[in-house]
Amino acid sequence: MQPTTLWDYPSQHYGEGMQGDQKYVGATPSYVIWNVIQRYTREGDLVVDPMCGSGTTLDVCKDTQRIGRGFDLKPYRSDIEAADARKLPVPAGSVRLWFVDPPYGDHIDYSEDPRCIGKLSAYDPVYYREMGKVIREAHRVLAPGGTLALYVCDYFEKKKGFAPVGAQLLAAIAESFEILDVVSVVRHNKSLDMGNYRRAAEEGNFFLRGFNYLFLARK
Repeated sequence: MQPTTLWDYPSQHYGEGMQGDQKYVGATPSYVIWNVIQRYTREGDLVVDPMCGSGTTLDVCKDTQRIGRGFDLKPYRSDIEAADARKLPVPAGSVRLWFVDPPYGDHIDYSEDPRCIGKLSAYDPVYYREMGKVIREAHRVLAPGGTLALYVCDYFEKKKGFAPVGAQLLAAIAESFEILDVVSVVRHNKSLDMGNYRRAAEEGNFFLRGFNYLFLARK
């Protein structure tokens, strides 16, 4: 397990296999989920991912003998259940770990479903209102002492400027959870190494996103 609050992984997946699908846009690094599961759960515990994407969390749960339930408005595969992260078919107080990697802007089209939070702009207060509902649903289903882990990045557009997604979501978490820690995970996005992106950042005097937050909180 990682001993510091700065995590840097050499690849998207661990081992010789693949957890989730690396072709899925915005897939969560499985190392991140593995570390959180190992630190905050035991074998047989229930882990929920309410925005399960390509199923990375479910694959890590299988590897670590945890019970995984993944949900999504548009299930990517058959073991992901169709449900809205704001209202899950999960009993209150039954979950040991809630892991979520939410959309943080409307730059990726995840679903045609009008309820999709990924259709909301990071500059729109409605995005934070709806994410607040997701966080409150996490509080409902988590057992006392259970852990919320939220993996997200800030957002920037040249014309609109900086959107402090992380700070606003952390404030929402703090309303009903005890904050355990904040981890920075180095991003290995290929675009960060492209000359045109770096040139634009230098000429426009703005920063490229070099890390993701991992917020950890206890009910």
